[in-house]
Amino acid sequence: MAQFNNLENSAYGGPGWSLRLDPLRAELGTVWTKCGINSEYARLKSVLLHRPGDELTASEDPQSVQMLSSIDVEKATDQHDALAEAYGNAGVQVHYVDPDPPPSPNQMFLADLLFSTPEGIIIGRPASTVRAGEERWAARRLADLGIPIVRSISGHGTFEGADAMWIRPDRAIVGRGLRTNEEGRRQVTEVLEGMGCHVVNVDMPVGTMHLMGMLRFLDGDLAIGWPLRFAQSGVEALKESGYKMIYVPDQEEAVKLSGFNFVTIGPREIVMPALNPQLQSFLEGHDVTCHTVDVSELSRAAGAIGCLTGVLYREPV
Repeated sequence: MAQFNNLENSAYGGPGWSLRLDPLRAELGTVWTKCGINSEYARLKSVLLHRPGDELTASEDPQSVQMLSSIDVEKATDQHDALAEAYGNAGVQVHYVDPDPPPSPNQMFLADLLFSTPEGIIIGRPASTVRAGEERWAARRLADLGIPIVRSISGHGTFEGADAMWIRPDRAIVGRGLRTNEEGRRQVTEVLEGMGCHVVNVDMPVGTMHLMGMLRFLDGDLAIGWPLRFAQSGVEALKESGYKMIYVPDQEEAVKLSGFNFVTIGPREIVMPALNPQLQSFLEGHDVTCHTVDVSELSRAAGAIGCLTGVLYREPV
């Protein structure tokens, strides 16, 4: 009897075997859905949201769910719909998380649950027990959309996506603080360095929530910081990368009305919370186009437009 030769079979590397040579990044748009970002200012193409509903009735006891005050559910839902409409009007594709009921009261804050890289998504691990498990529903929706997950934070690590940003395609900044611990920061840094990225690590002051609340990008050469919050080492890293730094003109307005909590949808073009006249005028003075949406009811949950938005895809720079 003739001996079977495995090397004649494609399953064992014989004729017909085809080796997968392209890196993951090259498969985005073919094997995988086109996704990823390498800047914070390039044209925004797709986002992930969660439309809130009756889960916001938990805000009647705001301290128990890490909110600021009770929320009118109908008004908050209408405001969220207006935000989605603003994205649609700007040509941004909006996807929704569809968690099994009942959703977490904070499920709508998608920015905390993921961080986009040029090769796919890092799934976060929220720091508080109140939000534990929200990341499952984001991960499930990303899988449904065909978007690769390059890492899920594991072990004792905690990481929320609002603690990381892209300075330029080969440089990112990651913050350690209340929501992202040292182990979470280490894991994110390891992933980004594996993509050839240099990571600037900064610490955040006590009493602050996220890096997003200290730093926002408006263009490839313009960023805005929050004085007394943002680390000097972060300012130096941005200046080394060619950024001009400007600063919040009225901190009291920004605290009360969440104006700093915006999303950049293109170079010098943002969607920002309405009712922030001083910040809006200041930004317009730097040639920034400001589209405003009233999120005053949603902000009672301790977050606004930036926090509500999981960024999935920007045009690469």
